[in-house]
Amino acid sequence: MCGIVGYIGSRSAQQVLLSGLARLEYRGYDSAGVAIMDGEQIQVRKKAGKLANLSGELLALPLSGTLGIGHTRWATHGLPNDTNAHPHATEDGRLVIIHNGIIENYLTLKEGLMARGHVFLSQTDSEVLAHLIEEKYDLVNGNLYEAVRQALSEVRGAYGIVVTHALHREIVAARTVSPLVMGVGEGEMFLASDVPALLPYTRRMVFLHDGDMVVLSDDGFRVTDLAGNAVARTVEQIDWDAEAAEKGGYDTYMLKEIYEQPVALTNTLIGRLHDETGEVNLDIDLDPSSFKRISIIACGTAYYAGLVGEYLIEQLARIPVEVDVASEYRYRDPLVSKDTLAIVISQSGETIDTLEALREAKRGGARTLGIINAKGSSMTRELDDTLYIHAGPEIGVASTKAYTSMVGAMLMLALWLARARGTLTQEAGKELLHAARALPRLVEEALEPARVERIKAVAEKYAHSRDYLFLGRGVNAPTALEGALKLKEISYIHAEGYAAGEMKHGPIALIDAALPVVVVATESRLLEKTISNVQEVRARGGQVILLLSDGDTENAQHADEVLYVPRSHEMVSPVVNVVALQLLSYFTAAHLGRDVDKPRNLAKSVTVE
Repeated sequence: MCGIVGYIGSRSAQQVLLSGLARLEYRGYDSAGVAIMDGEQIQVRKKAGKLANLSGELLALPLSGTLGIGHTRWATHGLPNDTNAHPHATEDGRLVIIHNGIIENYLTLKEGLMARGHVFLSQTDSEVLAHLIEEKYDLVNGNLYEAVRQALSEVRGAYGIVVTHALHREIVAARTVSPLVMGVGEGEMFLASDVPALLPYTRRMVFLHDGDMVVLSDDGFRVTDLAGNAVARTVEQIDWDAEAAEKGGYDTYMLKEIYEQPVALTNTLIGRLHDETGEVNLDIDLDPSSFKRISIIACGTAYYAGLVGEYLIEQLARIPVEVDVASEYRYRDPLVSKDTLAIVISQSGETIDTLEALREAKRGGARTLGIINAKGSSMTRELDDTLYIHAGPEIGVASTKAYTSMVGAMLMLALWLARARGTLTQEAGKELLHAARALPRLVEEALEPARVERIKAVAEKYAHSRDYLFLGRGVNAPTALEGALKLKEISYIHAEGYAAGEMKHGPIALIDAALPVVVVATESRLLEKTISNVQEVRARGGQVILLLSDGDTENAQHADEVLYVPRSHEMVSPVVNVVALQLLSYFTAAHLGRDVDKPRNLAKSVTVE
């Protein structure tokens, strides 16, 4: 959530800021603003609503200058209006800040500042930082870096903060929890909350760590910790190019990312599967015999990937696994010891609840492993080991390719654990490894035009339904949950996902002729039981949409609509099956005219509680 862009150099700051903020729109926001220094003073423009509102105003009345900071805000404190939008300035307009995150002790700080004569214009916690830094600035004889450093010593919370001052040609930034990355150019420097904002200008990036402060000038940067000690940060060459973050000819980012899944899965699996031995090489230092139980911790879509992982690990490696929603895990005083492996799953590596849950697990002595997409993210710096999924940038808010890559990573992890612990024979290991290797091809088959057109037709037929029910069993029970989540996220239709055997324990009361019921009934050892649940739905007049394996004409007779998917090994089938549900949700939302890339009230990376 929230986007940050900063620039200092010789280009038009307005152009760089607007370009960068546009590439961060996927994060979710409700207002936007910029502050640009014209050589004598800082001009601030900010508007509630879409970035286009701000861009239109700047097009009519442009701001000149080659140093500036910009922000897209998702409201946490104060309504989403012009006043509460960032940037925030002090009374004299000379010092300006933008801020991501939450200042937990802002009320106490604000009361003190008001008592000392400061006047506040907004209801935000962020404006407190501007006035606090202003006070310190006067105390340290106009040293902007030192003023920011001393102010932050009084702050509790999570923040990515960027500050500039009319009397200084420099940008000072700091971060705790909220991500910041610098872009290094020739005679210019960039700053953003995510890499895509900077890709049109440079591929040389520096990822700031928790507790880092940085001063950017025209000719470079220097990094310290919050105590003022110099620290070294590596300049990394990013292999993503600007084209990778564009739509690539598809109508939306989400559709593009659905079609990118064969490539993303290939990137997740490549180099890690060894056919000749049936072994999996994850390049991690974990000792599989060093723990007796596993806790999987995640949020949203990543949580459902974790539920698939629970099934796979317990079935294959025979280790007890529990899966927790991160926001609950961190507050329920979990039982953790050195015998626990805590696995956190996150596309961004910045999800605040998951990050704090990771820290909770570490405090209990657990060994930690992350399944992460974003390199250089906060979680990757705190984990003992990281299994990168290499899915590439995912711009659409509703996750697709990251989900299937996460499930692919969980499958590899389960295989690795099973072989290391001797719970899986070499022959069975080879069979599953071959099934995993076939996933990119199978997903490509799932995206064949005839299948997609069939899904589109079914989606449009039921697009005006008020409710949906999704059912699945075994390893595909989480597939039903993920299918329901996708439909809710992007079409705004109420949808529930259930393990099929639970339907009779309540949801069955909702079934009538107006309710579409999507049942994942692909080939599995529980298929017969699943079809029994389908009969219960039909007996009550529900509209049955069956997801069946290719060639299953016998069970097709129980459906009002059939969606066929490529046959796959049961243990890898969640990856193949979910593609059809992603498309069902996508075409439902598209038919209803929804903005699938930026669903209402959602953000890509949730960095506040």
